[in-house]
Amino acid sequence: MILALSGVRKSYTTAEGLIEILKGVDLQVASGESVALTGESGSGKSTLLHLAACLDRADSGSIVMNGRDIRQLNENECAHYRRTQVGLVFQQFNLIPSLTVAANISFHAKLADRFDPAWEMELIGKLGLRDYISRYPEQLSGGQQQRVAIGRTLAARPPLILADEPTGNLDEQTGDRVLDLMVSLSRTARSALLLVTHSARLAGGLDRIVVLRGGKIVE
Repeated sequence: MILALSGVRKSYTTAEGLIEILKGVDLQVASGESVALTGESGSGKSTLLHLAACLDRADSGSIVMNGRDIRQLNENECAHYRRTQVGLVFQQFNLIPSLTVAANISFHAKLADRFDPAWEMELIGKLGLRDYISRYPEQLSGGQQQRVAIGRTLAARPPLILADEPTGNLDEQTGDRVLDLMVSLSRTARSALLLVTHSARLAGGLDRIVVLRGGKIVE
């Protein structure tokens, strides 16, 4: 298993008091596997992704990535973990406005010291971006920008990809096409994919669906 969560709990303090979002989550994701994480709004799906990305800390339990419990990492180690072990894709494209498409795609791979020009060009071709490599984000459509964001993530061949409603800002047809590409290319890269979605239709295109309900995973 690339990622294994066991007994993960997370609470937040609000004006109404302490609210427990995750109440003992157990979840495993294998290399090359795509898993859809579904559940009602506010069920903690994004919280779970943030914990797996080392963007937030669980209250208890273990989050083991490639044999190491990331709850034990300090801030510098978390930053290195995100550079080298995890790829993040969100609704917001988060592209760098001053960089071209080609430079945006290679950015993460260079940070991770995994830049591979041949793999980048393969990605650019499969993502349908060959005619746009010299353009800047503002010159692209939403679908094109999201494809660049996916290419940036996959260029570094991260062991784990965490995606939070990555097609939420796209129309249905474009979203379907982008998701199909993400799943196909993550398999090619042998990256595990954990994707949050509200759409049962989109979830059906992945290898497995898990539901977050009552603070726990329901397979």
